[in-house]
Amino acid sequence: MSEPRLIHVTVEAGVAVLTLENPPLNLVTLELTRRLRAALGRLAADDAARILVVTGAGSRAFCAGSDVSEFPSVADDVVRKKLAPENAAYSALDDFPKPTLAALNGLAYGGGLELAVCCDILVAGADVRLALPEVKLGVLPGSGGTVRVPRRIGEGRAKELMFTGDPIDAETARAWGLVNRVVPPGQALAAALELARTLAERPNRALQLIKAAAELGQDTTEDEAVRLTMGLSQAVFQTEDAREGVRAFFAKEAPRWRHR
Repeated sequence: MSEPRLIHVTVEAGVAVLTLENPPLNLVTLELTRRLRAALGRLAADDAARILVVTGAGSRAFCAGSDVSEFPSVADDVVRKKLAPENAAYSALDDFPKPTLAALNGLAYGGGLELAVCCDILVAGADVRLALPEVKLGVLPGSGGTVRVPRRIGEGRAKELMFTGDPIDAETARAWGLVNRVVPPGQALAAALELARTLAERPNRALQLIKAAAELGQDTTEDEAVRLTMGLSQAVFQTEDAREGVRAFFAKEAPRWRHR
């Protein structure tokens, strides 16, 4: 039986799909973490990849979290051996310069949910269950979940997830703002790809700067964020696509984007 390849990447028509392949639950291992960070670095530099979709192989799980069997080997120095490289990989997705979507199937537990919320838009099948169950192992979400989940759904709901460790269903996750869209079971990847292809038709540089502008308020004051956004507007107005958008507006025709 062949070894799982852990990370599989395809790029077509501007859309990159990064698939976690560690069956049956796509658990996060030390080696998967290493390959994930490397793949994200390559895709960030690849001009052919304008939109990124992250998903999990199979129907049982997007990702059910960390491989607990590795815990004994890292427990004596968990930050250096596991959490530092894992957080570096997750931050590479959170800081990815292009729009990102997560297509959630099955379970998104622990490190799997922490990975998913690094994406801009989350699409979930109606049968998906989401949880931060680390407390049931006597630990805490150590790869950004304590920061990124409260930013999405608020402190109170995030604490409920983390204190109880119990899963919520996809509709509850949508009502809380944890996921953007809920689609029929088995259709998350198809729905995410449909949206990704739509976004891939938008001017690429404008999308990147919109993402950067929207995230400024997370890291600075409102006034400073607005000031910095003006600099991004200055940059986007200098692009070839901005000139094309204005030209097409006055010509009353569809713009021909060059993605630069």
